[in-house]
Amino acid sequence: MKAIVVTDQAAGTAGMTLVERPEPQAAINDVVVRIHASGFVPTEMEWPSTWTDRAGRDRAPSIPGHELAGVVAALGYGTTGLSVGQRVFGLADWHRDGTLAEYVAIEARNLAPLPGDVDFTVGASLPISGLTAWQGLFQHGRLQAGQTVLAHGAAGAVGTMVTQLAREAGAHVIGTGRAGDRAKALDFGAHEFVDLENDALEDVGGVDLVFDVIGGGIQKRSADLVRAGGTLVSVVGPVEARPADGLAVDFVVEADRAGLGEIVRRVRDGRLRTNIDDVSPLDDAVAALNPTERRKGKTIIRVRP
Repeated sequence: MKAIVVTDQAAGTAGMTLVERPEPQAAINDVVVRIHASGFVPTEMEWPSTWTDRAGRDRAPSIPGHELAGVVAALGYGTTGLSVGQRVFGLADWHRDGTLAEYVAIEARNLAPLPGDVDFTVGASLPISGLTAWQGLFQHGRLQAGQTVLAHGAAGAVGTMVTQLAREAGAHVIGTGRAGDRAKALDFGAHEFVDLENDALEDVGGVDLVFDVIGGGIQKRSADLVRAGGTLVSVVGPVEARPADGLAVDFVVEADRAGLGEIVRRVRDGRLRTNIDDVSPLDDAVAALNPTERRKGKTIIRVRP
């Protein structure tokens, strides 16, 4: 099968190559998925799991990518809940070969059914961004209607999901980003927008939940805005700045079939829009994943029609 592999951590995405690899076999409780579309997060090149297995052994050359949409091609021993020929989407294991390939072996529990009226490219854009927003807001942030959310990176792949889900839940959403992101952030549902380069972040006043995708000085300044009992949720590693009278949570998104179902249900009925910036075929994936300009949404690799 065709697959994108990486061999050199220092080279990052520039070290990607398109090669032929053996098709994966399904282990116990696995399925093999014939991939139609795959998503990719550039920070994968910095994750230890891209380069070593759970025992710390080198596993390069490895296949990156963890978001997928496709069709079940084979079932492993003991696999239940899915069937051959079923449309699925989901989030592949961090420590196994990923989804920038024609096939992937994945635990069945990491997948959810993909309705027939949802395009594979849309399905592949949802798992990391959608589940990150869902888990950060509702599981870790305990968001309630009437609260105020400060959503950093509001025009990005995760930020647009955070904005839409928080607004639907009845929150007041203040988005942040660069000046050029204002229109997009407001279009995706932010009530207000703060230009981090030119506006005073402190002018937003107190908030109940900060969703941080930036870290550093912005995180520290944001922590000072969290009201008593509020939460700072971070997806950029251990929290360095904590609210004076609130919680600080950092987390790594987890595969969750029920959460995927909630997200795709909202996509189908028009309550949730995806943020796809570019769709490229697998043969052009290396160039697509090494853009010369800043991307403002997801890059999806179309593996099959």
